[in-house]
Amino acid sequence: MNKYRTHHCSELTDKETGKTVSLSGWLHRKRDHGNLLFIDLRDHFGLTQCVIENKNKFFSLLEKLKPESVITIKGKVSKREKGTENLDLSTGKIEINIESVKVLSEAKELPMPVFGEQDYPEDIRLKYRFLDLRREEMHKNIILRSEVISFIRKEMLKLGFLEFQTPILTSSSPEGARDFLVPSRLNKGKFYALPQAPQQFKQLVMISGFDKYFQIAPCFRDEDARADRSPGEFYQLDIEMSFVEQEDVFKVVEKLMVNLFKKFSTKKIINETFPRISFEESMMKYGTDKPDLRNPLVISDITKIFTREDVKFEIFKKLVKSGSSVRCITTKQTKDKPRSFFDNIDKWAKDQGASGLAYFTIEKTDKISAKGPVGKFFSESSLLEIMKITNAQVGDSIFLACGKVSEIEKILSVSRDKIAMDLKLIDETQFAFCWIVDYPMFETDELTKKIKFSHNPFSMPQGDIKNLNLNDPLKIKAFQYDIVCNGVELSSGAIRNHIPELMYKLFSVAGYSKTEVESKFSGMLNALSYGAPPHGGIAPGIDRIVMLLASEKNIREITLFPMNQNAQDLMMEAPSEVDTKQLKEIGIKIDNKKS
Repeated sequence: MNKYRTHHCSELTDKETGKTVSLSGWLHRKRDHGNLLFIDLRDHFGLTQCVIENKNKFFSLLEKLKPESVITIKGKVSKREKGTENLDLSTGKIEINIESVKVLSEAKELPMPVFGEQDYPEDIRLKYRFLDLRREEMHKNIILRSEVISFIRKEMLKLGFLEFQTPILTSSSPEGARDFLVPSRLNKGKFYALPQAPQQFKQLVMISGFDKYFQIAPCFRDEDARADRSPGEFYQLDIEMSFVEQEDVFKVVEKLMVNLFKKFSTKKIINETFPRISFEESMMKYGTDKPDLRNPLVISDITKIFTREDVKFEIFKKLVKSGSSVRCITTKQTKDKPRSFFDNIDKWAKDQGASGLAYFTIEKTDKISAKGPVGKFFSESSLLEIMKITNAQVGDSIFLACGKVSEIEKILSVSRDKIAMDLKLIDETQFAFCWIVDYPMFETDELTKKIKFSHNPFSMPQGDIKNLNLNDPLKIKAFQYDIVCNGVELSSGAIRNHIPELMYKLFSVAGYSKTEVESKFSGMLNALSYGAPPHGGIAPGIDRIVMLLASEKNIREITLFPMNQNAQDLMMEAPSEVDTKQLKEIGIKIDNKKS
């Protein structure tokens, strides 16, 4: 090919036996057999075993050379001796008998090994990310990410979408997270904001008369890191469509996701037409709007049981009288589980900050009864009613939680996952997608008790928009939806509100004056007033999609150069201080006084 190589390190087979070849790459590992030195040479494509005899003048050079040094070797291809082949490698039937070596770049002592997949502290991995990315699994993950993005782009073009790029420097707007601000040199005292999402711009694209848009969009949010969320920046597949209803968006996304996940995974997609689950139903059955549908456990409301006179569980009865609810999880045929199984789950729930989980197991001798610490408080009649509500059978167990609805939803949601894992109920060979729909337009802020938007403020409310009842805003549902897979939220989306007068009304419910709305969204409102089509869209997260396809639990494992938990780039030492000259140009002075 050129002076560095005639082949890649994954290309050579026994068909090339006897040929003189050149390979370049990293010295992956060495095995010294005294008179023979074996090295594995690695490049982006794979590994090739090379061997050199001690009589070769380059032997001592290779012997002293540190791992990860970059070299070019020249030599002849030969078949490996029978019994020494490595059939896990594409080059496993051959080796290169080294004739000459040229060192292109010598490596220092490594702060972390590249060979092997052992865990290292995250800060070391991120500081030396260029080494971390040489590791096989990390390298594969980043290649997968590239291939996924390329596939998505091709599929979107096939579906008739046009790819546009929206601005990175824009104005600050309330998107739900903190903005990253960029000071303006030419307009001192004013700031750009990096986009949390291209929300307004993609709507403006539709208003501009285009029919279908997409973008692999960088998004910036100054928020805390989580396993499935990067601090700072992330990428999403931004989609917007004109003259569509909710189901039109669903059809496009379902087709894309099914094709994508079939292409890059051998796991089974349970339903290729994704179930539609209302927000209300999801919170009731799963305690969350991000349910893992591989988990067969469901939550039931049994509050009314504790109004019965024949139920003597006084602690729960008093709480119910004061407004608390009782919900439960039923586990199938767990009667033979030891006491420790139940006690461990109760203890785990307490460790999560809950008061614990009461439990009993349904038995039948002469009559239906309950075994367990609280079983004695239930009559046969009350147990039969519980069995009817929960579809429980003799031999099943019931885990109960009592409290405010928001509190028991939270604890039972995570308990549902915990119990399923302990019982090994989750099939890791499956993908279970669903749509969560019918989100409430508004909710009450727990701290201020004021009405606020629950989701996207630009969403279209459901029902008769001309006669919308704004006196009871908590009952208004919106055309808002989330797509979820295996308990991971991939995206939120909505059919947009394209009617300015309606937008003013809805924002007023959330406490915004007309002046405030015009100040924050003047560009959008102005555009909507010149004829806007009904439109809607969604923006699946690229990072989360790749994380699922790679079977990784942490989003940093599929990101090229991520920040750490404190939003720091340890490799490039960002964020960093800047000199006073730069600050003066943009009219900023740093106040170092301690508050």
